[in-house]
Amino acid sequence: MNNKENTTIMLYSYWRSSAAYRVRIALNLKQLDYQTTPVHLIKNGGEQHSEAFHEMNPNELVPVLKDGDLVLNQSMTIMDYLDETYSGHPLIPSNGEQRYTVKALAQDVAIDIHPINNLRVLQYLEQECEMTAEHKQSWYKHWIGIGFEAFETKLKHFSGLYCVGDEITLADICLVPQVYNAIRFGVDMTPFPTIESIYERCNQQAAFIDAMPENQIDAE
Repeated sequence: MNNKENTTIMLYSYWRSSAAYRVRIALNLKQLDYQTTPVHLIKNGGEQHSEAFHEMNPNELVPVLKDGDLVLNQSMTIMDYLDETYSGHPLIPSNGEQRYTVKALAQDVAIDIHPINNLRVLQYLEQECEMTAEHKQSWYKHWIGIGFEAFETKLKHFSGLYCVGDEITLADICLVPQVYNAIRFGVDMTPFPTIESIYERCNQQAAFIDAMPENQIDAE
């Protein structure tokens, strides 16, 4: 494992981005110093569409992480990189069975739940499909409910204090931002007691508290 202590890690982030939120948690768990460059996804038509940001990430999405000469997008890849490059709290267990359970749960959130409810999808539904705010809310709650129901069922087999056993892993890092946004959109968490208890337990940890949207330099 290689500690690049002389480089400055830069995170291009938006305070309410779930994907950027994940990376902030990971950086904090690793106890890595980093600088945040805010990219406002709404102001001025979305700063992610600027020429400078487009050149760095043609996908025009956050987060982007710069570590020396390396520039990475995609939160899951960024967190893999951090785990393989820096010591500190391991994000993915080394044990085979637990390792792949954690990865699968993390992808349940990052691949199945989050993409159909993120900002650009909701904006498209509203602006191009002329969906009302009420119907957009219904869309969000529907897909979150389906995803959380499956996740809650899986946790009965794997969870301890956290998603997989008693250590914080990548699964918890992905889950917490999704629950944060679900609560913000008025999703009833009562049917998901295990998810809710893990969320509350994680949010007692400094790494999660410091990563919360309201604690970011660009919070509004």
